[in-house]
Amino acid sequence: MAMPAARKMTSLESIYLVELFKGLALTMGHVVKNLFDQNRFVTIEYPDVRKTMAERYRGAHRLLLRPDGKVKCVACMCCPTICPAKCITIIAGEAPDDPAEKFPVEFDIDMLRCIFCGFCVEACPKDAIRMDTRIYEVNAYTRQALIHNKTYMVNLMDGIKPPAEEFYRLNPESAPAGFVSSPSASGAP
Repeated sequence: MAMPAARKMTSLESIYLVELFKGLALTMGHVVKNLFDQNRFVTIEYPDVRKTMAERYRGAHRLLLRPDGKVKCVACMCCPTICPAKCITIIAGEAPDDPAEKFPVEFDIDMLRCIFCGFCVEACPKDAIRMDTRIYEVNAYTRQALIHNKTYMVNLMDGIKPPAEEFYRLNPESAPAGFVSSPSASGAP
């Protein structure tokens, strides 16, 4: 299959003036539209006023519990396998009362690497992980604090997102190296 011959440019096209003015006209059109239609730009007084999120918004991850209080996850490794960012780490263990049943001894998600694609939610056969928290404020003071563990994800929906200092005070095994709880945060005088 032969390629079509390239069209010869006119003299105006060869010095790119026509295209330059087309681009400037487009830009000036946007500038004028934005100057005279100020209602398009709405300022949200964050954090006093929160932006309403869409119904299908993917927020921070949470783990669900069974009626008996155990985590629904059976450590099948579907979510770490399908994760394109490779941010999920699961260490499986056998349940002491039923050796045929597995459970996650550790379940960590590195939120610095997560791309919020939702593949982990779709791949889970037990509906153990969800991204329906509507929490878009995934922040911390250290990189280690942005690795959400099983305890954090189970307790995430118990009201408001737990502040990092309070969470580490209650879960010292999850605290990053060098974390020292302030006396006022621990309730001590």
